[in-house]
Amino acid sequence: MTTATKGARTDRASLTRQAILTAAERLFAEHGVFAVSNRQVSEAAGQGNNAAVGYHFGTKTDLVRAIEHKHAIPVEKLRAARVAALAGTNVQLRDWAECLVLPLTDHLTAMGNPTWYARFAAQVMADPAYQQTVTRDALALPNLVTVLEGINRCLPDLPGHVRVERNIMARNLLMHTCAEYERALAEGASLPLTNWRTAASGLVDAIVGLWLAPVTRQG
Repeated sequence: MTTATKGARTDRASLTRQAILTAAERLFAEHGVFAVSNRQVSEAAGQGNNAAVGYHFGTKTDLVRAIEHKHAIPVEKLRAARVAALAGTNVQLRDWAECLVLPLTDHLTAMGNPTWYARFAAQVMADPAYQQTVTRDALALPNLVTVLEGINRCLPDLPGHVRVERNIMARNLLMHTCAEYERALAEGASLPLTNWRTAASGLVDAIVGLWLAPVTRQG
């Protein structure tokens, strides 16, 4: 086999992988991961071989992780730049919240409209079969960990269980609100926003307010 032939095969394989990733992300976003079969993904990706997903990615969990990884890398790069810009400054909770939200919304902006990533992520985070795997992968991203640690340092004295509860709330607020905005933007529906930066500003306000809300102590 010549070098040119090998290169052509590699290019075809890369294009096939990209087509599968794109089709799977859209289908998972619209219908949920569990409801979509590998056969449906292969057909949507224009692959006559129904085993194409398994051949290129392995299990459905591997496919979900590959989609998440495709977006996590550029988001992490944007987050790294924001974290670096905070060095030597008097960092406040809002600064860290912006480092959490803006890399995601800037990434969605850069992809244009429509996008499916926010809806995909919301579907995955709501599915116990995949949520733990994706969360574990996310916590291996050093700049995301730095941001979460920064948020934690800026918080008032909160009981441990309240921190856990509010962490869950903040995560769901971020992902599910972005999913709703993404859907509305894709469908041209009316929402009180004009672009992702407007949505991001409201999300940062809400997340900061959530973390700083008073705690009603019982007993």
